[in-house]
Amino acid sequence: MHELSVCQALIGQVEDIARRESAARVTAIHLAIGPLSGIEPELLRRAWPLAAGATIAEEAELLIDAAPIRVECSVCGSETDAKANRLLCGECGDWRTRVVSGEEMLLTRLELERTGAVQPGDTGATTEDSRHV
Repeated sequence: MHELSVCQALIGQVEDIARRESAARVTAIHLAIGPLSGIEPELLRRAWPLAAGATIAEEAELLIDAAPIRVECSVCGSETDAKANRLLCGECGDWRTRVVSGEEMLLTRLELERTGAVQPGDTGATTEDSRHV
């Protein structure tokens, strides 16, 4: 199950961000996963507790949103939605397209509890960070 190694890589990024933000713990991890990424969200959810155990994100909720499949047409230049088994241009119907999104797994947001006192104007609750994992 390669989802376990994906979770381990994700933990590394989450720990780096949490350390940079002086977080006491991570409460939620938001991901966007494209259908063409090769990652099965349900298997990722199952692997998560194994990878997150004894880390700053041990009790974090893993929230996964589906990223849309978008293609750019090399004939008409349009960028449109597409389906996994039909990467055609939504405008002209041509098959000569390039996938713009749908292959990625992005860490879109972390919710953190910070250590120490909260500074004026700082909610101390959420850090947003978009990264490919």
